[in-house]
Amino acid sequence: MSVPHTASEPRAVRGMRVVEHRFTVPLDHSRPGGEQISVFAREYSDPAVSGDVPWLLYLQGGPGGKGNRLLQFGGWTKAASRHFRILMLDQRGTGLSTPANRQSLALRGDAAAQAEYLTHFRADSIVADAELVRAALGSGPWSIYGQSYGGFCALTYLSFAPDGVKEALITGGLAPLTGPADRVYRATFARVAARNAEYFAKYPQDRETATRIFRHLEAVPESLPDGSRLTPGRFQMAGSFLGGNTRMDGLHYLLEEAFLPTPEGPRLSDTFLAGMWQLAERSTNPLYALMHESIYGQEQATNWAAWRVLQFRPDFMPDAPEPLFTGEMVYPWYFEEDPALRPLRQTADLLAAKPDWPALYDCRQLAANTVPVAAAVYTDDIYVDRDLSLETAEAVRGLKVWETAEFHHDGIADDGEGIFNRLLGMVRGGG
Repeated sequence: MSVPHTASEPRAVRGMRVVEHRFTVPLDHSRPGGEQISVFAREYSDPAVSGDVPWLLYLQGGPGGKGNRLLQFGGWTKAASRHFRILMLDQRGTGLSTPANRQSLALRGDAAAQAEYLTHFRADSIVADAELVRAALGSGPWSIYGQSYGGFCALTYLSFAPDGVKEALITGGLAPLTGPADRVYRATFARVAARNAEYFAKYPQDRETATRIFRHLEAVPESLPDGSRLTPGRFQMAGSFLGGNTRMDGLHYLLEEAFLPTPEGPRLSDTFLAGMWQLAERSTNPLYALMHESIYGQEQATNWAAWRVLQFRPDFMPDAPEPLFTGEMVYPWYFEEDPALRPLRQTADLLAAKPDWPALYDCRQLAANTVPVAAAVYTDDIYVDRDLSLETAEAVRGLKVWETAEFHHDGIADDGEGIFNRLLGMVRGGG
């Protein structure tokens, strides 16, 4: 199937050749003649690299993450640009692709109509989009690189369209192939608890500060820049800092500016509140909250799995004596406290209750895989559990694993060039 495709004239941006691509694809790939949506992608290449340069499709983390907007080559893109034309895909619903947020989803109708629409925004649809994009660009099998959720998409690609893939690189993104979402959160709550312990061992003074903020928020209303209240639960979302080498110390810098004296007594500073707002609001990526648990949904409902597992983790309760910070778990109250998500609460409940999500992986195909695949598994990753990752690696024929405790989930922000080069060498015959 060929799809409409337009491309901009190339332009130069700080040593890069940049071309913008727009494609028209079916909303529902099982109905190619039905409703159509737009998918956007931006091509980056090095004009100094000559010859017939092959494509590398980058699959962004998320869900709900748009392709990176490069200002210049650096990190993994610097390494990749020596070998490839990089295609940064705005996965459907994100960036300049047809949007899916509280504003645009209202056009679909009621919550049931919105939820039905969003069933077409998982990895299976993203992969089907990618195959149409590949054909429109005239590419043979291409290389793919998946970070985090992008790695989940890469496994879906290898399951249902392996003929379109020459080689696959994955960082922090080996999804569990089977089982309920509950086991994901049982594992990741344990990882996050260990990371909390590591953080407070490094910054012991922050244990008192964090507990003081929790107790303060229980007693004193504090508002974020959008006017919504910063609750103890939303403060726990600062745990997103704990997911990386390069970001963990940022949590300390946030907490050290928490309080200041005012005529009404100690209050949280505007600097702290602005920092928390950037962490706690989802206006720029609502699909993350809406679709997050669905990435683990296969032939059964997720039913707010993280929230249910939380009930067995009193150490993560906001009213615990010394509450812990959370990871990337999504809870139903997000859709009550975040103004950007509030209109989507019923939609989120319907997605959580959906009992018949189709399978995202073909385990038989993966067991017979012939595409070269290499994956970086981070030993202490709080988002994609190490043990579940290695279980998946064993189920994919020929997949080469590089496990390291040197990096956390944001490893490519720390040493993207080194990690990319190592994985590329592995798929091309290295160790």
